[in-house]
This record gives sequence, C-alpha cells and structure tokens, in this order.
Amino acid sequence: MDSLTHTVLGACVGEVIAGKKIGKHAMFWGALANNIPDIDVVTSFWMNQADSLLAHRGFTHSILFAFLFPPILAFIFQRFYKNKNMHFRDWLLIFGTGMFIHIFIDALTCYGTGWFEPFSHKRVSMNILFVADPLYTIAFIVSFIALLIIKKRKESRTVWAKWAIYISSAYIVFASFIKLNIDSHFKEELKSQNITYNKYFTTPAPLTSFLWYMVAKSDSGFYMGYRSIFDKSDTVPLQYRKQNENLIAALPESNDLLKLKRFSKDYYSAEKSGDTLYFNDIRFGTTGGWERPNEDFVFRYILNEGMNNDLVIQRGRMKSAGKDAIKSLWERVKGK
Repeated sequence: MDSLTHTVLGACVGEVIAGKKIGKHAMFWGALANNIPDIDVVTSFWMNQADSLLAHRGFTHSILFAFLFPPILAFIFQRFYKNKNMHFRDWLLIFGTGMFIHIFIDALTCYGTGWFEPFSHKRVSMNILFVADPLYTIAFIVSFIALLIIKKRKESRTVWAKWAIYISSAYIVFASFIKLNIDSHFKEELKSQNITYNKYFTTPAPLTSFLWYMVAKSDSGFYMGYRSIFDKSDTVPLQYRKQNENLIAALPESNDLLKLKRFSKDYYSAEKSGDTLYFNDIRFGTTGGWERPNEDFVFRYILNEGMNNDLVIQRGRMKSAGKDAIKSLWERVKGK
C-alpha cells in the first residue's frame, strides 16, 4: 500500500496499543513501525530497475524479518526510552504488530510480497485492493486527524482509533466478496466465449474496488477486460494481446530478463517498436485500459542495453494517473 496508508494506519494501531501510556507519542511510534519494511526503497539508489523491482517488498517484507527485528527494536527502545510506563512487551507489540500489518496489507495488492524470503522467492499477491485505495484509507485519515486534536487523556481517543480499524477491516472483507463475484463472472464469460486459457487473475483498477481488471492467459497471448460492479450488461468485451514469446526467445538469456519474468509471474509480453524491444508486465494493465486497451502498458521495460528504464516506467505510471485518466476512470466505474 502507499506510504500515507501505512502512516495513518500505524498511528491508529499505536494509539490502541500504547496511547494510554505515552499519549500522542504512541501515534508516532506506531506510524514508524508500520513504515519500517519500506526501508528497502533505499536499494533503488544503487540497483538497476530489474533488481530493484524484486528487492522492493522482498526480505524486509518477509515473515522472518517481521519476527526477527521487533524484539531487537523493543529491547533498544525499552532500554533508552525515558517513559517507564513502556515495557519490553509494549514495544514488541508496537513494532511487531506494525510490521506484520504492513506485510499483510501489501500482500493484498497485485505487486507481490516476499513473505517467504530468503527461503523461497514466491511472492504473495491476493489482488484484493489496489496499491492506493481511498475508501480503505479514509477511515484512518479521519481518525488520525481526530487523534491529533483530541486531548491525550480523553477516553474517546481509543474509540476513534478502534473504529478506524474496524471500518477498514470491513472494507477488506467487502472487497474480498466483490473479488469472488468478479472471478466467478469472468470464468463464466470465458466459457461463454469459448476461450481456452491456462490461468487467470483479477485485480482492482486504480484507486477503487468497484472496477476490476481481468486477464486470462492462453498459449500465445492474453485476453483482457474490465468490469464494474455497476455494469448493466453481463457481457465483458475482451481484448486479445499476443505474448510474442518469440521476440524474447531470440535474445541471449540474461539475469535481468529472468528477474523480470519472475517478477511478472509469467504475465508478460514483448513488443517491438522500430529497433526498441519492450518487455511488458501485463498485471498492471495499459494506461487507461478500460477506455483504450491498445495503449502502452503501464509497466514497460526496454530490453535494449543502456536504456534508462526508470524513466520509461515512471512515464507510464504518471500517464495513468493524469487528470484525464482519473476522469475516464470515474466514468467507467459508474458502469455501462
């Protein structure tokens, strides 16, 4: 999830755990604890793009990391923090809960989270929430603002924090039920269109769990479409894009290419434009794909040597987050 969500969520959890002992300081330490796994972003400063993609949400998002580091931090804080009301167990709860919540909600998205590192490179992605979902975060933001205003000795502080946790947890359950319905409908649609596929996935479109991106992989390509929970028609228009494995097969096998394939979970395609060969991660869709399915994919990696892939990938992300794209997204969410 995005940093804002981790921060306000962590602040609310910190308040519940230690607000009565250390006041508003609990919000700060809770927010810090919930952001610790994202220290892996520092690796992007010296890694190339392929390595950085796998390093993010790698070991620092593993179950092992979440077990090992909270006791160490709890010991340090228990020894040096001046407030004697806070014991080792309190600090362990703050840091342990913060880190485990972080790696759990990150795994709800499609990016992939390395729960089992370093023993297995399998990345967990439940595809229930988009990486930034305002409806999930809004309760935490409201509670966070209230907690900044309400005096530290007021009993209502805990109530505000708990209700934010309850509401956002209920939203995860709500989104999970939507996903089950979308999955069922997608499989029925593939069957009705006589489409043979090897595997499929569904994941929320940007910023919402009301519109879903659906992909089915065949032997030679991908069938892709979008469905809003407000759509009146049962039919889902599907767009076919070739995988073009032959373009990649002709290349010498490199570590970067192997890492990109692993990161994409085999949902990838290749495209050539002039002399430039692109590797596309299908999972993140095309820019404005609900309206323009033939657009460039949001995640594009240039396989030619010496290219600045950071710029290519960021350009795709920014284009998909522009004003016109947001307006188009809203219109599609309302259904057809």
